[in-house]
Amino acid sequence: MDRYSQFLIPNSQFAVPGPHDVRRYALDNGLVVLIRENHTSPTVVLRGYVKAGGVCDTDDSAGLAGLTAATARRGTVTRTFQEINEAIESVGASLGMGASRQLAGFSGKSLSEDFPLLVEIAADVLQHPSFPEGELEKVRGQVITSLRQLEDNTRRKADREFRALCYPAGHPYARSTEGSLDTVQRLGCDDLVAFYQHFYSPCNMAVAVVGDVKSDDALARLADAFGSWQALRRGSGQALRPFDWAQDKRGSGQAPVNESPYDIPDAPRPCGPQRVIAPMLNKTQVDIVWGLPGLSRTSSDYYAARVANAILGQVGLMGRLGANVRDRQGLAYYASSGLEAGLGAGPWIVYAGVAPAAVDRAVESILAEIARLRDELVSEEELADAQDYLTGTLPLRLETSDGVAGALIGMELYGLGLDFLGRYPALIRAVTREDVQAVAQEYLDTENYALAIAGPYEGG
Repeated sequence: MDRYSQFLIPNSQFAVPGPHDVRRYALDNGLVVLIRENHTSPTVVLRGYVKAGGVCDTDDSAGLAGLTAATARRGTVTRTFQEINEAIESVGASLGMGASRQLAGFSGKSLSEDFPLLVEIAADVLQHPSFPEGELEKVRGQVITSLRQLEDNTRRKADREFRALCYPAGHPYARSTEGSLDTVQRLGCDDLVAFYQHFYSPCNMAVAVVGDVKSDDALARLADAFGSWQALRRGSGQALRPFDWAQDKRGSGQAPVNESPYDIPDAPRPCGPQRVIAPMLNKTQVDIVWGLPGLSRTSSDYYAARVANAILGQVGLMGRLGANVRDRQGLAYYASSGLEAGLGAGPWIVYAGVAPAAVDRAVESILAEIARLRDELVSEEELADAQDYLTGTLPLRLETSDGVAGALIGMELYGLGLDFLGRYPALIRAVTREDVQAVAQEYLDTENYALAIAGPYEGG
């Protein structure tokens, strides 16, 4: 057996990325670069993150991370938004940028011959955004439209109400990453500049390159484009800072905001059943979001939780929830579960869309399935099915260069090591029936939870 055989998915010849074909570099300014050559297609993908996501917002500046990332793409000190688009589109390439709850992210794709241009423009956008006021107003208008649409969308409304109920006030997982009409309308260009200069830094950043490139050439290109970038810090006199990002908010009854917003505080479990109802009487469907704070991606319980969640609401036609709540009892149009394990303890969630008359029975049925997962060992067949599902979908996630790039930066973000994808099947296969029950008992609770209901329902 050769030393690379661990990187083959069992019973296949599919080779996953690993230390045998992924090169990792750290530039002097802290920027991490991951490169994997793939010469099967004359294209290359550039994908990366900056630790400047929604967790860096405060309640007073909710939505700022998203506005900053989106507007950064809309003009630099040397290129207008139109010039950026013309340069990218003239060679059939793409370049996008945005922010999620955890990170600001960027991704681009081009023919390998146009990779130098892609790197040049990406480096310009990331290092020299000008935040044009006119472009900010366009982005603001799009966000405001989305926020207004949220008020007419039962699922988005329930999800937003759930997070505010599940986490304490001031917690980064309690607030909406889009912000609110109040905060988004108040934020100005000075706020974006201040946020950018505080959080955008090469030492908070990783870039993955996957495709038809030579590793040495790609590294030299990135080092030339990003190597001289040094972070701007407060006190530099180069930007106004309307918000004090590190201020302690204990006096306002909110959770403290740490100097590093990525030191995400733990959240207590809701005390008793906490329920919020958002009546939307003009709708025909009710959306339910049930859950409670879960675990982080780096928790030792993560793999058992992944398997438990697959059994609860993913495998086949949405796991046990789909089989019972939807198919057997006919109480839901859909019912599934999700585990948002990230840099902090994201929520373990159950989603369901139901008819108004079936809300109470659907909630009872969801709680019954959660209790069954806690109280009884899953069957050997269910365990095997979940493990097959979680390992069998790995090749699908790595079919494209973009999928590989996403996997690489995720491995970097969570410190999983370059051999992680080769180890992943064994980690999943090592989970036992007892592990599944133990993790359900630890993190799921039928007595203490948050429940949000949005739609034509006023309580029962």
